[in-house]
Amino acid sequence: MEEINVATNLHSIRQRIGAAEKLANRDAGSVALLAVSKTKPDSLIRAAWNAGQRAFGENYAQEAEEKARRLADLGIEWHFIGPIQSNKTRGLAQTMAWVHSIDRLKIAQRLSDQRPAHLPPLNLCVQVKLSDEPSKSGVASSELPNLAEQIVKLPKLRLRGLMAIPAATADYPEQRRSFSKLQGLLLELQKQHPQADTLSMGMSGDLEAAVVEGSTLVRVGTDIFGAR
Repeated sequence: MEEINVATNLHSIRQRIGAAEKLANRDAGSVALLAVSKTKPDSLIRAAWNAGQRAFGENYAQEAEEKARRLADLGIEWHFIGPIQSNKTRGLAQTMAWVHSIDRLKIAQRLSDQRPAHLPPLNLCVQVKLSDEPSKSGVASSELPNLAEQIVKLPKLRLRGLMAIPAATADYPEQRRSFSKLQGLLLELQKQHPQADTLSMGMSGDLEAAVVEGSTLVRVGTDIFGAR
């Protein structure tokens, strides 16, 4: 099995992000990198930390909580980016700094109720469904304003923006169309909620299109840690 050089891979991804920022006439460093470490061992996460990566994303609640506790010495900024079951919210409320995958009020309410008092508010992104794929999670764009209005009333949460996982395609113009739609939704959201400053969109295969369309955070796993 080929050894994974996490530091080299991170350098390559940062160069791709930098090139995309330049192409889009955006400031260098305006797009943050979230290293998606689901199913990956602690050793690779530590290697990424040693290479300067600070924000890590997980998709499975139990795995996320366990890693957060095992790697507490590093002070990682943990992001949860997977679907959330009602009975899994407590551990996420206790260990995560961000949750990107909110698509219904019930989950947001539970996270707020279960967020420990000594921790800062939990940063939330609302996941928006951009296509009709039945397998995709997310709130319909028509329901977004009402959900956002309810979330901002919850005391231990901070609404930060939107997240989406568009239908996979290698077609660059189609990638841009999907991301442009999410950017438009954020601009609308900001009229009522100016604190919503985050567009969590773009992965290994489409980060360039996402950056051009305004992403502030790209989520990359395979191109850093290797295939699952």
